[in-house]
Order: sequence, then C-alpha cells, then structure tokens
Amino acid sequence: MAEVEDDMWFYRALHGHLERELVRTLQDSGPGSLTSAKRASPNQGLASIRVLDAGCGTGGFIRRLEKNHPNWTVTGIDLEPLACELAKNRGASHIVEGSLLNLPFTKNSFAAVVCSDVLYHLDDDEKALLELRRVLQPGGVLVVNVPAYPWLWSYHDVTVHGRRRYTQSGLAAKLRSAGFYVEQSTHWNALPLPLVVVRRKLLPPPRSRSDVQRFPRPVEALFRFGSATERWWLTTVGPLPFGSSILTTARVPTG
Repeated sequence: MAEVEDDMWFYRALHGHLERELVRTLQDSGPGSLTSAKRASPNQGLASIRVLDAGCGTGGFIRRLEKNHPNWTVTGIDLEPLACELAKNRGASHIVEGSLLNLPFTKNSFAAVVCSDVLYHLDDDEKALLELRRVLQPGGVLVVNVPAYPWLWSYHDVTVHGRRRYTQSGLAAKLRSAGFYVEQSTHWNALPLPLVVVRRKLLPPPRSRSDVQRFPRPVEALFRFGSATERWWLTTVGPLPFGSSILTTARVPTG
C-alpha cells in the first residue's frame, strides 16, 4: 500500500472522492453543518478544524489533506504499528496508534471523520461507528467508503483480511443505528465493475491474491480516464446506481 497509494489509479480516485465530500460538507452552511458545529464550540475557528482519518494506513490521504488544506488539523489513527511508522516516516504529522473500537480521543473532538475501507476489516463495525459518533461534534461529518456487494466476495477479500462486503441499504441502516443520519450515498467504480467481476469471480486467483498493485502505464491511464468520467458524473449529474465501492456521507444531529 505504501508503495502504490500515491499514484495507483484506485487510490488517486478514492482520495479525490473523499476530499471532495469533506470540502463539500465542511463548507456547507446549512443546518447541521460546520457552521452549526462552530456555534456549538465558539472557540473553534476555521484554522482549527480538526479532521480524523480513522484507519489511516500508511498516511497517503493525510498527506494530501495537509498539502491542499494547510488550515486543517488532520490526525490519523491506525491499529497496525508498521502502518503508523510508515505514515510518520513519509511525512504525516499527527499519527496515533490505536483501535477504532476504543478511540483515545475525548467526546466531540472532531469536526469530520473519514473512515475509508476500514469498517470492512472489523469484526464489530457497529461498535466502531458508535465510537466515531462519540468523537464527532454535533453537526459533525462522517465520510465512509466500503466495498460493495456481498456476492462479489473473492480471494482479494480473504487476502486483505476483509470481514464483509456491504449493500448501500445495509450500510445506511448501521449508520442510523449508531445515531447518524445519512446525507448522501453513491456507488462508484462503476466502469471497472465488469472487469472486477471477471477477474475475481471467473478467472483463477493471481499469485499475489490481491489486486492492490501498480499496473502498466497504459492500463493506469485508461483507469484514470474512467475515474475522471465518474468524477464528472458524480459532481454534475448525481449518484451512480452501481459500482464496486460505496461512498456515504453522514452527520451527527445537532439537537
């Protein structure tokens, strides 16, 4: 992951989607937005917006946020000591080793939390969602990405120690049960989906038994073009009805 997350097409697309949702929701001036969170915490100015990357891995997304949004304070937490070490060595500044099931942060600590392809690895994803809600301020934002479709379970999920794949409605139900309300949800990775199905369900598993790898430049370029097309659709048309990943934005109620 450390070797490929800065330039592999998938991570570039994923980080772009996560950043777009954070910017959109943190700039929203409607009910339950950061404006409301700031009213609830008058001493929090724009320069002190705190964002948590819950399950930060080797820190690629944190480095992106710190570069593009220097006025944000971005903290990462991960259970794996090696991931934390790599994140620190590669320039991510605020990294904590710990579990999403028992976050070492006080209540109402963050304006926003990102949890990208992490719930997927946890035996108790519902407890993790309760913890994420606890550390979010009233009106705070949670951006979640998870793998889609239980029927797409394959060698890749086993290799990366996944626990489950999700449906859009199932994820929304877990978020509501944890006390969030779902603001927006979409599938993505729609264009590569037929290739994913063929690779993971019809062909023999590759030797690496994982799809996390950098592809030849022409292949990377093709996937990046597809990702750009999807990004245009999501920003100008609306949610995608299918795709191998689910991106959902939820909020903590203000009342």
